[in-house]
Amino acid sequence: MEHDVRPWGEYWVLEDAPTHKVKRIQVNPGGRLSLQYHFKRGEVWTIVSGVGTITIDAEVKDYTSGDVAYIPRGAHHRIENKTSEPVVFIEVQYGTYFGEDDIVRIEDDYNRS
Repeated sequence: MEHDVRPWGEYWVLEDAPTHKVKRIQVNPGGRLSLQYHFKRGEVWTIVSGVGTITIDAEVKDYTSGDVAYIPRGAHHRIENKTSEPVVFIEVQYGTYFGEDDIVRIEDDYNRS
């Protein structure tokens, strides 16, 4: 199983198929992913534990266990953990390509391009 540690937390790839990719993602307290979008995929995020503040274009909302965020291809999005406990979610990517190089970062706390 592919595992990667990032400045905001870590993720595990649970399934990688030609039609979709599934990740378990943990965002540490105080961490947030870059504000980003994708050309070739959309995503569905299901919160498993914790509270994630999710931005999708102009909407910013707190999501808790069982809540689902639908992120269409091209939508500017991020998740942030403003709490003292980790937030864990399952990400299902759908589309035509699932490589990490299909991330366009608009804003990033960790100076990644």
